[in-house]
Amino acid sequence: MGEIGTFIRGRRFTKADYADDGIPCIHYGEIYTRYGVSADAVVSYIDADISTKLRYAKTGDVVLTDVGETVEDVGKAVAWIGDEDVAIHDHCYAFRHSMNPKFVSYCMQTTSFVAEKAKYVARTKVNTLLIDGFSKIRIPIPPLDEQARIVAILDKFEALVNDISSGLPAEIQARRKQYEHYRDRLLSFKEAA
Repeated sequence: MGEIGTFIRGRRFTKADYADDGIPCIHYGEIYTRYGVSADAVVSYIDADISTKLRYAKTGDVVLTDVGETVEDVGKAVAWIGDEDVAIHDHCYAFRHSMNPKFVSYCMQTTSFVAEKAKYVARTKVNTLLIDGFSKIRIPIPPLDEQARIVAILDKFEALVNDISSGLPAEIQARRKQYEHYRDRLLSFKEAA
């Protein structure tokens, strides 16, 4: 990853810095609990008075955590696709690159990525993976149009699995077709000769 992009470490902010509005921000804990593969809006804001002390992810960056309770949690990522820069916590990195950000985020969920990053995670009280480790992890780099095609397919699966408004109706429709098929087979009889 170090050959295809750069890592920008966030800066610390605390609960005392949170505000009802102000600077949009992503705290590393929210990546585990509030965000999926990508985000175009934040759930938190911090006081604008500390804006010069912060570091920001830009549109297209992938924001990832450097700590976690398990090896799998370390490196959890969200592609930032919002319209404005977003402040990131010091347990986050913004990975700046020229690839499809959602493609990179999806790659970081794969079993091969988890296996590769496990080689570099420092297993202490809290599992940690620093820039040096992230830089060594390899990810595939297909052409941008192929990245977009893969993202489109994975987005459809993601919606079917996680979005109740599209996943549940699709499942209901599939079960109805299955029901109709078996109903028709069970209720069709050969004519008596």
